[in-house]
Amino acid sequence: MPTITYMPDNKSVEAKEGETILQTSLRLGIPHTHVCGGNGRCSTCRVIILDGLEHCSSRNRSELGLADRLHFSPQIRLACQTSIKGHVTLRRLVLDAADVELTSQLTPDKTPIAAGKEKKIAILFADIRNFTAFAESLPPYDVIHVLNRYFDQMGKVIDHNGGYIDNYMGDGLMALFGVDDAHEPTLRAVRAGLEMLDAVEQFRAYLENSYAMSFQIGVGVHYGEVVLGSIGAKDASRMTAIGDAVNFASRIEQANKEYGTRLLVSEHAYDEIRQQALVGREFADTALEGKSGRYKLYEIVGLKS
Repeated sequence: MPTITYMPDNKSVEAKEGETILQTSLRLGIPHTHVCGGNGRCSTCRVIILDGLEHCSSRNRSELGLADRLHFSPQIRLACQTSIKGHVTLRRLVLDAADVELTSQLTPDKTPIAAGKEKKIAILFADIRNFTAFAESLPPYDVIHVLNRYFDQMGKVIDHNGGYIDNYMGDGLMALFGVDDAHEPTLRAVRAGLEMLDAVEQFRAYLENSYAMSFQIGVGVHYGEVVLGSIGAKDASRMTAIGDAVNFASRIEQANKEYGTRLLVSEHAYDEIRQQALVGREFADTALEGKSGRYKLYEIVGLKS
């Protein structure tokens, strides 16, 4: 019978033939982090094999891909993908009370998204152009007032189109579409972006009348896969999106400055809306700051409907 000794607990248990190390842990109530649900899509269930590596199954394709990407030594294995045929001594990720408390987020009575969930969504970034110069000419109270009024109007537009503001970054914001409602998230994000541009045009009249100055915004939209999960201390955590797709959307928004555009979308986003989109310009073979490779971007000036 295969057996596992967990360290630093120094606890030995019997494993069933064919089950993975993670399945053994969960069956016997041993806390073991597995954010992706044991699908070999993250490394949080990884263990260090202290003894008995020869009794472990060979790495499968899922584990090989992650091991190569993260430069794992042979002793570091994914518990969700590794089964054993003899005695193995290992050390897992969960080591103390704080880790156990975090692991409790993964139990069935918790919302699954708290732990992490992969999903394709539309990500929108918006940023005020030259806001530093605008803010430097006003008292701090007025700056806060203008930002609050601006964010309030943008929030109403985003909410109306089925998205929500995930994060504020100074004078910028990040909004997500498709987290709860998967119906046409990119179309709703682009529609929101166009309506945000219209709302800012109306807002400009207020700014010019009140402060004799105004501003423009840039919007970037990308459609891609992210990990949705709760981030932060237990009593102050919030759901957010993490992944390369988020960074990509931010870089697309910043590209508006270089090309003198107001709303740019990625090629993946455009593929989702090509039947409805009115394209102003196409930017092929584009370099984005902080990203390797070349990309195709599209300027969206309207929607056919």
